Amino acid sequence: MTADTNDSALTSWVDSAQGSDFPIQNLPLGIFSVDGQERRPGVAIGDFILDLPAVADLLDEEWRADLAQPVLNAWLARGPDAERGLRARLSQLLGDERHRDEIEPLLVARSEATMHLPCIVGDYTDFYVGIHHATNVGKQFRPENPLLPNYKYVPIGYHGRASSVRVSGEPVIRPGGQRKAPDAGAPEYGPSRRLDYELELGMWVGQGNALGQPIPIGQARGHIAGFCLLNDWSARDLQAWEYQPLGPFLAKNFLTTISPWIVSNEALRPYRVGMHERPSGDPHPLAYLDDPEDRRIGALRIRLETALTTAKMRAEGIAPHILSRGSADGAMYWSAAQIVAHHSSNGCNLQPGDLIGTGTLSTDSDEGLGSMMEISRGGKQPLELPNGETRSFLEDGDEVTLRAWCEADGAVRIGFGECVGRVVAGG
Repeated sequence: MTADTNDSALTSWVDSAQGSDFPIQNLPLGIFSVDGQERRPGVAIGDFILDLPAVADLLDEEWRADLAQPVLNAWLARGPDAERGLRARLSQLLGDERHRDEIEPLLVARSEATMHLPCIVGDYTDFYVGIHHATNVGKQFRPENPLLPNYKYVPIGYHGRASSVRVSGEPVIRPGGQRKAPDAGAPEYGPSRRLDYELELGMWVGQGNALGQPIPIGQARGHIAGFCLLNDWSARDLQAWEYQPLGPFLAKNFLTTISPWIVSNEALRPYRVGMHERPSGDPHPLAYLDDPEDRRIGALRIRLETALTTAKMRAEGIAPHILSRGSADGAMYWSAAQIVAHHSSNGCNLQPGDLIGTGTLSTDSDEGLGSMMEISRGGKQPLELPNGETRSFLEDGDEVTLRAWCEADGAVRIGFGECVGRVVAGG
């Protein structure tokens, strides 16, 4: 019988693993390189990365070709059984002291590695399942009726731009576009004046589906290979002018930043909780979106945090200012499985390495708002920072850091790492 890789009693001989984002109970996969050499898969453990091609002889022969590629698409296509098998083997290699002499020389310090996109992103779709965010933003435009009639019947999403997805640390070049002030007679072109971040989770598709063959809700979780953090940078002034009638375009497609590690479904198993009960009067999900097991364990207790530093704060040595702290499980009106089931319900074929965003995950309190649009009430109530600076939206030099972690009784805390972006002036 395979040992439980989530067992809280497990420890690694990698000393830095204990108490880090990446204990032996996590073991997320990513793509890294060192000193400009070829990109290759690795697994995070404490302050280090285990080079998977370097330990190929210790892994199942069937896996080796997929784990020697510079992207993880082929590996993710293998599905949850392969994920669990690799995870169990890595847990042995990094947990049993007998393997230390053989494995330790193959560890690479994370501080010396450059991280890359874990997959070729063929398609990127961003959803809008954060009900508190949708309500908060809706109130700014429709105070009496913030949610449109379809919101509680259908998971809303839009097709994003896959080519501009980048890994944490990539500069955020301020976008230009058309913007129109409410009292202006005509629009003008120029750099966005209302640049914003959005705190989201990203989901990586593992096994896909054939064109014309929807993924049933009861099987949808098995098509999700894992999760990351996602920042859906947004130019609110461009968005306000262009989004009707066809939705987001230039306001969104200039950059999407993700954290580099894929935290697997298996690693997240101890933190699964039931979906929040819908308020009285809300419609029951249609049959293709309803599954008893998903209602029971479809939500994830993931703690979320956003921090901001300005150029002046960094120069003065002032610690990052925490913009928000919240949790994903109460923020998502629709579950990850419901998102996948709906995305494929018309026969759309999802493919290994596709990226899906949840939409902004705000809580129902001011402490957990996931965007500057909400924090500043659309710019009407600027945020005051510890050094006296104020912000309604992001300025050049501002750096936003997203973090996430999971905690539960009887389980070891695991983290996602960081998703970082610093705003620079556009050309």
